[in-house]
Amino acid sequence: MSETAQDGSVKYKRVMLKISGEALMGDQGYGLHPPTVERVAREVKAVHDLGVEICMVIGGGNIFRGLQGSAQGMERTTADYMGMLATVMNALAMQAALEAIGVYTRVISAIPMDQVCEPYIRRRAVRHLEKKRVCIFAAGTGNPYFTTDTAAALRASEMACEAIFMGKNVDGIYDSDPKTNPDARRYGAISYDDVLRRNLKVMDASAIALCRDNRMPLVVFALNEPGGFRGIMAGQGTYTLVHD
Repeated sequence: MSETAQDGSVKYKRVMLKISGEALMGDQGYGLHPPTVERVAREVKAVHDLGVEICMVIGGGNIFRGLQGSAQGMERTTADYMGMLATVMNALAMQAALEAIGVYTRVISAIPMDQVCEPYIRRRAVRHLEKKRVCIFAAGTGNPYFTTDTAAALRASEMACEAIFMGKNVDGIYDSDPKTNPDARRYGAISYDDVLRRNLKVMDASAIALCRDNRMPLVVFALNEPGGFRGIMAGQGTYTLVHD
């Protein structure tokens, strides 16, 4: 990625930001941590101020994770729908934080719930982006058995995003867990096929395959570094690029 040009332009004009629900709970073990939500909102605003059109998908693992409910004996589809509702709660919290700092935002749900957010209509969502509104896509794909990673890959492709930015707690993809292995090696760039072959847990396999088939670049970076998202957009900082 290149530096920001003198005319203020950036390499990517429309991007998808995918973050986990856990990224919003701060040091808590559960739920939403308002100062953390506000910090992430400021990171989004810094990139939005560059003129970049931003889509977002936020996981729901800080409130409820369908796979965990299923593992504890709950019927899988019911558990997944509960997880989808958790993503709507996170999306509404992020919308409130963004609009509090002057960024117009729309929450768009794959499960219709007209009283709190818009239903997903592709052409309407594209129009929101063209009007420089941040679009937060909630409730996953609307289907059980699909993760929010897959939802991010799907919506990014439908919205003609130029890249997916995945905010993590680490600054890229490593060959092993850098928190437990001090000798873990970070990849500067890696292909989608290698991610699948080496079983690197950056996204689930169906999401990676969808990105690969649609030639969608994936940038993995540390969201917990202040200014990190804007810096990555300007070609600065540390990240891993997953490409075709």
